[in-house]
Amino acid sequence: MDRISAAVDRLVAYAEENLGLDARNAVYARNAVLDAVGAETYAKEEGAVYGGESGAQLLSELTQACVQEGLFTAQEAEGIADRAAAALMLSPKEVEEEFFRRAARSSAEATDWFYRYCVACDYVKKEKLDKNPRFTAKNGLIVTINKAKPEFRDPKKAASGNSTKGGYPKCTICRENEGFGGRQKRTLRTVGLKLGGQDWFWQYSPYGYFYQHGIAVNCEHTPMHVDKSTFYRLMDFVDLFPHYFIGCNAALPLIGGSVLAHDHYQGGGETLPLQTAKIAIGLKHEKYPDVEIGVCDWFGTALRVTGVDRDCVAAVCDIIRKGWTEYGDRERGIIPYDANGVHSAISPTVVKTARGYEMTIILRNNITSEQYPDGVFHAHPEFHVIKKESIGLIEAQGLFILPGRLEEQLRQVEECIAADRTLPKELSDFSMVYEETRALCPARPSAEQVSQAMKEELGSVCERILKNTAVFKTYRETAEFMKGLGFENV
Repeated sequence: MDRISAAVDRLVAYAEENLGLDARNAVYARNAVLDAVGAETYAKEEGAVYGGESGAQLLSELTQACVQEGLFTAQEAEGIADRAAAALMLSPKEVEEEFFRRAARSSAEATDWFYRYCVACDYVKKEKLDKNPRFTAKNGLIVTINKAKPEFRDPKKAASGNSTKGGYPKCTICRENEGFGGRQKRTLRTVGLKLGGQDWFWQYSPYGYFYQHGIAVNCEHTPMHVDKSTFYRLMDFVDLFPHYFIGCNAALPLIGGSVLAHDHYQGGGETLPLQTAKIAIGLKHEKYPDVEIGVCDWFGTALRVTGVDRDCVAAVCDIIRKGWTEYGDRERGIIPYDANGVHSAISPTVVKTARGYEMTIILRNNITSEQYPDGVFHAHPEFHVIKKESIGLIEAQGLFILPGRLEEQLRQVEECIAADRTLPKELSDFSMVYEETRALCPARPSAEQVSQAMKEELGSVCERILKNTAVFKTYRETAEFMKGLGFENV
């Protein structure tokens, strides 16, 4: 038990320095941690001091000691670590108050503090996330392999919001999750926002895909949707946090996010590739002369609307939204709706710059066919070995999150190429990747040369997937669609 006592002491000292634990509450917090791990005795360990370790490291040290003492199993460790960390934290009200104290000085200071706090309590699993392979391909796309989360392949769960039996909380992102042990959310903290005059809140993703990845969530459990008010709420957000981007997934299965049952947006502190894409064809609208409009030079079908006047920006965006959701072209396979429901939607994202609000609108469609049962404008079957999950808001903007299984599978493919061996039967699905990567290599390549070729291949696959999602295959076709809505060339 001495190791457990020492680990608890280090955690308490850590919490005083990093989690806002008041010294007056230290004994109380220590006893709460002991209770969380099921330790019935305690003996102060002289010299057990906090030496600068992370919260994740200290929690691991504590749970490993407890497992060795037989207090619980290794399988239970994650949930008990969540319980122990929660005993050391500020309450939700205290976190929110500190956030807004800092926001009064600087919104960036407030979000930086809040993010660091969520990492410090190990709600945001930054140490795990930092181990995810990541690189920028030659074509500018960012490719990551997410080892921290399982592959998501069930769109039915997205429609239900990943709800659980019992109905409390109603879904995985409801605010009632804050502190809920049933989903190991004891360390979750949120801060309230006003968007479009409605009550929303902001929280960080525990398994974020990019820097300070968070979600803004409607306090009301209402389904995902995009209408004119969405553009205003997105602009309200970047008015509050001009150092962040914010965007909304298309509110449809197969092409939307993993939670469609609850209205929410995603954003954070990273600039995604689409956000810096140039304009391929400039457009204008006579009613809104001060708004810049254009077809983006991008692999998918994307438009950008830029202006200082938020009413004009929202009006132009809504012309595009309404026009796209009604547009049909059977020759191109674009069916806006049928007996199975609506199939066309947009995915808007906004950043605030010196030029005003820059709203990027991605046109999406989730129609399926006999040839493409997972979606005509989805990753085609030859690419499913790399990516079968929905191509949502983040990937449509050029940051690909590939499944963790690929780290080992691609390592084996690379070994076969370097050794000039054929693929074993269990890797036969990777034959296209194998052949294309090998073609990128010189004769008798080194392991490093094969690895670089594989990165180039993954970038190419992700580019081709985005081209699969493009509803119009050329910039000229996109411009022609816009002209049908009353826009014209600059």
